[in-house]
Amino acid sequence: MRDAQKIFGQIDGFTILLYLLLVFFGWINIYASEYNDDAMQSLFDLSSKSGRQLLFIGISMLAGFFILIIDWRFFDSLSFLFYGIMISFLILVLFISKTTGGANSWFEIGNFKVQPSEFAKFATALALAKIFSINKKGINNFSDKIKTFLIILIPFFLIILQNDLGTALVFISFILVFYREGLSGNILIFGFLILLLFVLSLLINPLLFIGIVSSIIIILFFLSSKRKRNITLSSLALFVFNGFILSVNYIFNSVLSTHHKVRINILLGKEFDPTGDGYNLLQSKIAIGSGGFFGKGFLNGTQTRFDFVPEQSTDFIFCTVGEEWGFLGSLIFILIFITLLIRIISLAEKQKSQFCRIYGYSVACILFSHFLINLGMTIGLAPVIGIPLPFMSYGGSSLLSFTILLFIFLNLNSYRMDILR
Repeated sequence: MRDAQKIFGQIDGFTILLYLLLVFFGWINIYASEYNDDAMQSLFDLSSKSGRQLLFIGISMLAGFFILIIDWRFFDSLSFLFYGIMISFLILVLFISKTTGGANSWFEIGNFKVQPSEFAKFATALALAKIFSINKKGINNFSDKIKTFLIILIPFFLIILQNDLGTALVFISFILVFYREGLSGNILIFGFLILLLFVLSLLINPLLFIGIVSSIIIILFFLSSKRKRNITLSSLALFVFNGFILSVNYIFNSVLSTHHKVRINILLGKEFDPTGDGYNLLQSKIAIGSGGFFGKGFLNGTQTRFDFVPEQSTDFIFCTVGEEWGFLGSLIFILIFITLLIRIISLAEKQKSQFCRIYGYSVACILFSHFLINLGMTIGLAPVIGIPLPFMSYGGSSLLSFTILLFIFLNLNSYRMDILR
């Protein structure tokens, strides 16, 4: 346990200020999302979502304080233990959880629900930082690469089995940490091309798209000056690309659930379902757009007050921001969040310890992916997959897990002059 008198002098106060601004702004928007003239409730009423969120805020801040006074070695030495415990919970929840919103992701403890996948994020970040710090020369050999990627892939696939695609996608963001630690930029380019190919596979008739891709590869082969040398490469490219196109269509048509397929089709403009799966997105756009530049004012949002947008206190909390605070308020919120991300990356770059630096980048990647997907989801640039907006959305599991995630980094950062390995 560290000296309590030195805590406030060593902890980065600016990051905590940004955290408090986001948490407070989220709290009042949760209140606005359930406000009703006919049944006015206090911000502090524990029977309301805003009252319960205040309770979650208190618990999260208390947890954050205890994290700050713990010696950094606690997190370093127990990284793999935390990871193992979270993986065990991810497996256990598959067998004993009740289906909520189509996903088997929650433990029920009395009147409260706990989502272990939220806490698996900081545990995975710690394990990833630990394994990189053990292999100080990087992950150059094949064995180290497999071990490191498994750290991410194990929770990713377990969460996929829970039918929680949104949370699972967050774990892909860890690839940016690999890039910071020396992974070739070609991997990111390859990933972007795969994403582009995936989208085009859904937009274009499979047989037509296979014909187009095959024609391009054949033309490039005949334009090549070294045909004999490239015949194997061209044949392999034909097999891989065409196989990928067919597999995308098979997975989309035979593996994905109906509501996921409809939501993706709505995003790509192939379907329009204003009263079904497209209802959330349509109402979300209406709410955000109706706010104009300055917004309708706190508690004056009609889309918000009359519950037109489902899940508005959780996944669609940004709709309340857009309607009641307008473009200006939304811009200020986005700038605060981006400032927090930049601050985390800046502090991560100052670390002398590889463990602390990688953990810091993992924090930034997790928060950025949540931020990007959630905002993209509410304005129609990403499919509606159900993912909270960090520090803003209603929910004890998400707020507590994001607080733990951030405050562990603040703890490590406060020791940066002492941690050298």
